[in-house]
Amino acid sequence: MSAALRTLRHDGGGDSLIVLLPGAYMTPEHFVDHGFFSAICQRRLSLDVAAVDLGLDAVSSGDALPAVIEQILLPAHANYRQVWLGGISLGGLLSLCLNADHPGLVDGLCLIAPYPGSRLTTNPIKRAGGLDAWQPTAEDLTDPEFRAYRWLKFPPADFPVFVGHGTEDRFAEGMQAIAERFPATARCALPGDHDWPVWRDLWEHFLNLGHFAA
Repeated sequence: MSAALRTLRHDGGGDSLIVLLPGAYMTPEHFVDHGFFSAICQRRLSLDVAAVDLGLDAVSSGDALPAVIEQILLPAHANYRQVWLGGISLGGLLSLCLNADHPGLVDGLCLIAPYPGSRLTTNPIKRAGGLDAWQPTAEDLTDPEFRAYRWLKFPPADFPVFVGHGTEDRFAEGMQAIAERFPATARCALPGDHDWPVWRDLWEHFLNLGHFAA
């Protein structure tokens, strides 16, 4: 049995839940401090939120995502009309990996400045001529990052995804490559770096898309 995950929640009686996964060295309190919870309250959205404390050790060991599924996502389906998953930076990549390995478990993704993965993943895809030309090997598919990119080759057309990043982000090229797998209405690039001011603005943009109207 996995250790109990620590979460911070905003429960306002919404019929939808979004689970937010943190970036490296990030805690659930960062989401609160930078206005992610208050932005929901200001809009009176029918949306609850759970920000999760994962810890890099649990991510590295592979224990983090099974715990998110077991402790948060599966129970949430009994209480909510729809359950979304999202995250910032590493949390965005983890969201992609979880969804790729468990299709149908969540109803949408919110990827804010999603870390594109290690060079061990992205370089072979570049050498192949890009994602459309890349054909994963059986060995590739033992790695969750490669499995996420396999999913990105053919994302379901009716699966809602938001991808946003700052144009000056040091990972902007890889983030843009992820974003371009989705319709223009599902992506947003704003001036800014890999930091909270642009992440907050991207969150506001996501909330304004109207997925969770009261």
